[in-house]
Amino acid sequence: MPIDGNLFDQLPKNLPNELVENLVEYDGLRLERIVSTGHVTPEGEWYDQESDEWVVLLTGAARLRFQAPDEVLTMQPGDFVKISAHRKHRVDWTDPDVPSVWLALHFRIPY
Repeated sequence: MPIDGNLFDQLPKNLPNELVENLVEYDGLRLERIVSTGHVTPEGEWYDQESDEWVVLLTGAARLRFQAPDEVLTMQPGDFVKISAHRKHRVDWTDPDVPSVWLALHFRIPY
């Protein structure tokens, strides 16, 4: 199986915005690489997604906040979380000195 790239290649230190790249998209699945360097969700905004999401932090550090119920999750490399569709959440903090590299898998579970 050929190698298509490296998740840690081309990690810019100064990004004006969080970098989101689609790595795989197929039949209701989407896998993204996200690079954050001190980025947060704008104040008062919440993600409210149509699909479930499983996210793992590979490098850096981050803090996620969830709404209803209010919950804060501090993440270190290797930590992962499944976020159910429509569970409002936001990124409260990412390490400004070390790029935080995430993998996010978006998917739908038929209920």
